[in-house]
Formats: sequence, structure tokens, C-alpha cells
Amino acid sequence: MRFEILRLDESGTPVGESQIAEADAVRSIVDHAAATGDRLYIRPLANTTV
Repeated sequence: MRFEILRLDESGTPVGESQIAEADAVRSIVDHAAATGDRLYIRPLANTTV
């Protein structure tokens, strides 16, 4: 499963571009954000089959 991750500023506004990550990478991204005080918005991407 893939997720879209957006970094947020203090007011909750997205900052920069979104990042797409596989499920196994999300935990390390969240851990890093927690250690540095970053705020994240994470949502799953719809499954698309081509």
C-alpha cells in the first residue's frame, strides 16, 4: 500500500511538495518527524491497476 505524505506548517497548511511512500517506509518517516517536531498529514493512495 502506498501513502501520500504532506509536511504541514504550524497553521496546518501544506509546505512543499507531497511525498509518496510505501507502507514499510512510512514508520521511519513518522519517527523522523516526531524526533524533529515536524507535522505530517498522511493519507492512503487509491489502488490503481494498469
